[in-house]
Amino acid sequence: MNSIHLGWSPFFEKQLTSGDRSRYSVGRILEKRKNCYVLLTEGGSEVLGSLAGKLQYEASGRGELPTVGDWVCALVRPEEGRATIHRLLERRTKIARKGAGSVTDEQVLAANIDTVFLVNSLNQDFNLRRIERYLALALESGARPVVLLTKADLCEEPAEAIAEIERVAPFVSVHAVSALEGSGLGALAAYLGTGQTSVLLGSSGVGKSTLVNRILGEERQEVREIRSHDDRGRHTTTSRQLIFLPEGGMLIDTPGMRELQLWDADEGLEQMFRDVEEAADRCRFTDCGHHAGTPGCAVQAAVESGALSSDRVASWSKLGRELAFLDRKKDKKAQSEQEKKLRAVTLARKTINLGKEGCNQ
Repeated sequence: MNSIHLGWSPFFEKQLTSGDRSRYSVGRILEKRKNCYVLLTEGGSEVLGSLAGKLQYEASGRGELPTVGDWVCALVRPEEGRATIHRLLERRTKIARKGAGSVTDEQVLAANIDTVFLVNSLNQDFNLRRIERYLALALESGARPVVLLTKADLCEEPAEAIAEIERVAPFVSVHAVSALEGSGLGALAAYLGTGQTSVLLGSSGVGKSTLVNRILGEERQEVREIRSHDDRGRHTTTSRQLIFLPEGGMLIDTPGMRELQLWDADEGLEQMFRDVEEAADRCRFTDCGHHAGTPGCAVQAAVESGALSSDRVASWSKLGRELAFLDRKKDKKAQSEQEKKLRAVTLARKTINLGKEGCNQ
């Protein structure tokens, strides 16, 4: 397969040195498994890749290790069908969140994508506040965010849901689709052309796998019926994987996310809530908490006048507090890592000095 069809561009080409070209093959990560990667080389071969020790050692966290969509330099052993990944090329775009759990670490969900499809179903699962969170993350990625409202066949008035999203994010394209009936899918062709990479993000059961199968025209991804008691689908996709489409583009399907904590999303938050941010800039005090009843608070004045909804302001405030808390945790982690490095240097110096003393006796 032509590397251009895989999404290769001058952005990546200029990163390669003559040494890279002479020693390694270039490949793109198709799938990330538990202990290895599926790598497609520029020659068109699929091989299983593992990380070189140096690459693992020098990475400060999971965010600096390869993920689906990444371009890497690898030493390929064709006779074994395996490769060792030695270098990760700089990413053009990335979707990143805070890793699940208490550990403060970046998790890159997909790399080098052109379009982020934010998938929400048009049934009981529709949630405008969740869409705002997803949009803040997507706007930070550098890729183009597009909202997909699935299961349109289960909604009598999809136009109302579209209008709700357009009110809070007028700069984002919104499409209502039904994978079951095949309606609305024609609008997606503009994002799925040759060399284009898209990713599907959404919570469990919103119909991502069904949508992939409809786009492919075959039952590639396992799907299950929605649950009758809450109208939600059942989780089927278990790993992130890059799938080639008939139109020549690529689509990354991802497991449903039970939680989506932001990572570096200050700019995304500002873009998503520009109306609230502009009102906050008009506040009398620079450290205003924007609480109800605060004198001179332009945000609360906008709520009282109907220019802003209290729910939207609460969503902005919640995400802002989340990012501020995360920044404090990052600072503590950086300080802890610096202290570990200093202790290691001190120990090494003591070891060297003891060795010199032994030689002088």
